[in-house]
Amino acid sequence: MKSFTVEVGPEQLNGGRIRRSHLAPDALTRIPDTTVHTIYDILVYAKKKYGHRNAFGYRSTEKVVKEDKVVTKYINGEEKQETKTWSYFQLSPYKYLTYLQASREAHYLGAGFAHLGLAEKAKVEIFAPTSMGWLLMAHGLFTQNMSIVTAYDTLGEDGLLHSMNETEVEAIYTTGELLPTVAKVAQKCPSLKFVVYGGDAKLEHLEQLKQAIPQVYTMNQVAELGKANHREPRKPEPEDLACIMYTSGSTGNPKGVMLTHKNIVAAVSGCHKLLGHLVTSHDSMLAYLPLSHILEFTVENLCVFWGVTLGYASVRTLTDASVRNCKGDIKEFRPTLMTGVPAVWESIRKGILGKINTASPKAQSLFHKAFATKAWLMDRHLPTTVIDKVVFSKIKEQVGGRLRFALSGGAPLSLETQKFLSVALCPILGGFGMTEKQFGYGHVGAPVPCCEIKLVDVPDTNYKSTNYPKPQGEIWVRGPAVTKGYWKRDELTQETFTTDGWLMTGDIGAWNEDGTISVIERLKSLIKLSNGEYIALEKLESIYKSCLYVLNLCVYADSLLPRPVALVVPVEAAVRQLAQENGIDEKDWERLCANRDLVKLVLKAMLDQGKLADLKPAECLFDIYLCPDEWTTDTGLMTAAQKIKRQDIVSKYKSALDVMNSAQKP
Repeated sequence: MKSFTVEVGPEQLNGGRIRRSHLAPDALTRIPDTTVHTIYDILVYAKKKYGHRNAFGYRSTEKVVKEDKVVTKYINGEEKQETKTWSYFQLSPYKYLTYLQASREAHYLGAGFAHLGLAEKAKVEIFAPTSMGWLLMAHGLFTQNMSIVTAYDTLGEDGLLHSMNETEVEAIYTTGELLPTVAKVAQKCPSLKFVVYGGDAKLEHLEQLKQAIPQVYTMNQVAELGKANHREPRKPEPEDLACIMYTSGSTGNPKGVMLTHKNIVAAVSGCHKLLGHLVTSHDSMLAYLPLSHILEFTVENLCVFWGVTLGYASVRTLTDASVRNCKGDIKEFRPTLMTGVPAVWESIRKGILGKINTASPKAQSLFHKAFATKAWLMDRHLPTTVIDKVVFSKIKEQVGGRLRFALSGGAPLSLETQKFLSVALCPILGGFGMTEKQFGYGHVGAPVPCCEIKLVDVPDTNYKSTNYPKPQGEIWVRGPAVTKGYWKRDELTQETFTTDGWLMTGDIGAWNEDGTISVIERLKSLIKLSNGEYIALEKLESIYKSCLYVLNLCVYADSLLPRPVALVVPVEAAVRQLAQENGIDEKDWERLCANRDLVKLVLKAMLDQGKLADLKPAECLFDIYLCPDEWTTDTGLMTAAQKIKRQDIVSKYKSALDVMNSAQKP
């Protein structure tokens, strides 16, 4: 069997030998081209190589269409109807900037910031949703060797202010709709000199902001200043700080991860060596994930290096259902490449299955037979053109009809969802940090050629490098793409990094026979049950979440008890249908969620999902509680990166957990 990794160096005292990609056995890759050493160089390279090719596509809002809808609610068992007004966007077709135009605009922006008084290595906060303006602004600042500080647009006032003050930013770039949030924190940030915004802004929001900080400019005004006051670029060095990326932690203040130009370029270089041969001059990628996350930031810069056309989209306007008198972003742009987090892929899978389940029995049978046939052909690397045209073309049309492959990252994707979409849609590649991307099921590929990995034994568990046939242990990563640590958090950096440069990821991994690595679970989510068995909460969540009735969930385990329980946010439409099919006549949503007959039906469906994944008895849920309210960042139960805040959820539903756990006690 071909192996995608090679072992290098001597035996390690506390684990297995170091492994590298088979594409970089002698030295880790650092640059994708001899002329590219910084992120600034990436756009210059693209301008020279693909000057007249479309670089960035964007849509503008032509008007907002308001529609009144009658909504039925059940309050105390009584049916009540309310009229609500819903807003939908009517958008233009995609308009484009070429790579020449994008480079020129970036240089204007950088010169504009310099003219406004910012020097080299000044820090500028980017607090905005993903858009063409976001990436142009970042590249503009890089032309004058300034650093960006990124914050999720859902981070909230406290997290935003913390990131601004900790890094002493001198300016902030935001968008019109976020100006009220910026206005509330501007006066509390002594280092802040001015605000720049993109898009439209309401007059009252601008007046409110100018009371806090008088210097407010539009993005176009800054570019015009730069155009009128030409300034040569101040090219950054590879070791210069490009970005301090604030991650929304599940506890405490967000942490700033330091990324140099060398880190990002090495990541681009590694991915290029692995995937560059798959990309064509006609490829286009839908860009909608948060650019304040390293996955999207790296992928978009990789696309610029490749000369791929990036089409900017919004989660609010992705599908036809969320727009009026035009197509949603996916169907309008028709991407060939796409990235997504597991929540995106889970919702696409559930949407497809939901439609199939409402079809006639004959149509359902045809789909499942075609699915099994295509999976068989794919396993044997045989063509599937005919079956794709006859059966799967309508499904592919939902994502524009041209998707060639996609990447899932940010958290574990369930094996079943990956398999389903890889057959029904296109190959879904798994990515873990900087380890992407041989296609296959149940693993996240081999190390990217810019990183090396070793597995370190975990004391008190059975995760050891000597395990046969799959060596196991905590994943440690080292290489030019790996951050040097956290901004002004030396203690945390020392806890996370060894003196010889290894990042201790806190993930448990296993080497597969072909040299790819599977991420089994998080070290922190390992719980030892009363029967002595270890279970991994995040692994179980990824499996149970693929149940059609589950929108979100939090698995909880008490180490004094033998089995876990779960708090489940249900998919309302699917659960109501399940109730109807089983003669449960309850319209009030809260009372329906509390109905024990319904709870048992959902639990059975989840346990069936667990059986498909070969879960051990100790991993099977003892009971579940259906939570009628969705968890969001606004309710404080989700992080800005859409991960559950475990401690806060457990605290909120403590009484429900106590009831379920007391039923287990002997």
